Amino acid sequence: MRQFFAFLVAGVTALGATARAVTADKPAVEEANAFTSRAEARLLELGNRQQRAAWVQATHITNDTEQIAAEANKDLIAATIEYAVEATKFDGLELPAEVARKLRLLKLSLSLPAPRDPALQSELTQLAASLEGMYGKGKYCPAGKDCLDITALDRLMAESRDPAELLEAWRGWHGIAPPMRPKYERFVGLANEGARTLGFADMGALWRSNYDMPPETFAAEVERLWQQVRPLYASLHTYVRGRLLERYGPTIVPPDSPHIPAHLLGNMWAQSWDNVYPLVAPPQAAPSHDLTELLRAKKLDAREMVRYGERFFTSLGFEPMPATFWERSLFTKPADREVVCHASAWDVDNDEDLRIKMCIRTTGEDFVVIHHELGHNFYQRAYRKQPTLFRAGANDGFHEAIGDAIALSVTPEYLVKVGLLDRPPDTAGDTGLLLSRALEKVAFLPFGLLIDQWRWRVFSGEVKPADYNSAWWELRLRYQGVSPPIPRGPDDFDPGAKYHVPANVPYTRYFLAHILQFQFHRALCRAAGRTGPLHRCSIYGNEAAGEKLERMLVMGQSRPWPDALEALTGERRMDAGALLEYFAPLSKWLDEQNRRRPGASSSSPALDARRGEG
Repeated sequence: MRQFFAFLVAGVTALGATARAVTADKPAVEEANAFTSRAEARLLELGNRQQRAAWVQATHITNDTEQIAAEANKDLIAATIEYAVEATKFDGLELPAEVARKLRLLKLSLSLPAPRDPALQSELTQLAASLEGMYGKGKYCPAGKDCLDITALDRLMAESRDPAELLEAWRGWHGIAPPMRPKYERFVGLANEGARTLGFADMGALWRSNYDMPPETFAAEVERLWQQVRPLYASLHTYVRGRLLERYGPTIVPPDSPHIPAHLLGNMWAQSWDNVYPLVAPPQAAPSHDLTELLRAKKLDAREMVRYGERFFTSLGFEPMPATFWERSLFTKPADREVVCHASAWDVDNDEDLRIKMCIRTTGEDFVVIHHELGHNFYQRAYRKQPTLFRAGANDGFHEAIGDAIALSVTPEYLVKVGLLDRPPDTAGDTGLLLSRALEKVAFLPFGLLIDQWRWRVFSGEVKPADYNSAWWELRLRYQGVSPPIPRGPDDFDPGAKYHVPANVPYTRYFLAHILQFQFHRALCRAAGRTGPLHRCSIYGNEAAGEKLERMLVMGQSRPWPDALEALTGERRMDAGALLEYFAPLSKWLDEQNRRRPGASSSSPALDARRGEG
């Protein structure tokens, strides 16, 4: 999600740090204070200007708006690099903790650093705007039919059960990406040059340094979390593959392959599988509710769906969104211009000008996404009184996890309370509810991991441009157990068909968020005094839980993320235990189903247990 200043923390790396710290004298402390104040004021001004330009570019895509956004981005990047280099003069001095933290954050505040040469800065920012614009304008135009953008293709992938139609849609959308490939290759080279200017080996090393620990320690942490959840994912994969084989037959799902063809999972990128729930639902599952049908029965429009999300947060004691949110957000796709429909939350003035940008459809999926995006906005507003360099999530995974933790409270009991459902379904249907949630959450985990695994290798030079696509599919096979539905070659650029690659949005944050949201949910349920299984807990209407959440949100990035995690959960380490607790009943059921399936095992052979850091 796009947020103002992706200020990321890198706990131990300092550019040009001397081997021995020297206690700073009073003039040096005063100078450091003055420097950070000057930098914060200037970067706030440039950041707000960049956000406004980026908003216009994303909601009105033209060559002119791309150029304006690129120029504003270039100015912000240039100033940040200038201040980051200047900050090195304080290296080795023992400064007050707050000042020292600001200096560290400043040095590592760009997810897209640029070379110091102004001409190369202009080229890089233009490439960044062009790549995102190419994605936003992307369409598949089948012969003799209307062109389809990603919103229409997403709908088709979710609803169609015709494998030929799914394959054509998959092929068509992935066809937008090959023209990005030469631009992306140049983009990588320039971004790496910018990272080296700041003292990092490459962009991947810079990104991995953003978590209050050395980059190699962070890579190991990600792998540790994946190994915690891998058995559950493997069990889900085995079950889903078996059911899809029953549905489509051996010509579509080859029985001698352990993989699932990517176009059959209800999503363009096979990143979440909840749209195929009707195909894999438990055979004897009790009828449950369909959130999409409930929303449509109420004849809810996009704006009223957002009101439901807002009311969840206000039920916890938070203030409503400001009037400008409703005036300035983009809720539906305009008919008269191109926009980037990918949902995102915006803090345009780093204060109260909060917005979301989303082409909302009346679906259960979008209802949940709305809660996610509003989670960003309420987090942004909570830390707005922090100094500029601390106005960010404790780490970027926290920012993604807040709204998703709230969405875990969108239980049947909650739907009854808000008048969308007459009565909660019997607990006999919990297996179906948990399976549906696992197809969304658990299925996402390896996808959330592998995108940056691919980019880390690309940035480091381990993966050469000629191998971009083969390396992409090697990782998808290893982690997801998902295969391309048609042969792919070196001229394809399938990573470019996923928004976050051309838009240069780091992606490991989403993997972390899928772990953290369950940690947050369990802690909030405990704060609310809720008992019983986690999947039935909703904190809607509980101000005690809201107060505990608020205490973490207001910290922003002023403290290392373990401090923020401890403030909410009492724990100082990211851990998948809460996720495994949430899905424990389903895990047992999946293993039983897989044991009964002839020739199946509860652990898919498609998933390689080898380590994946780059």
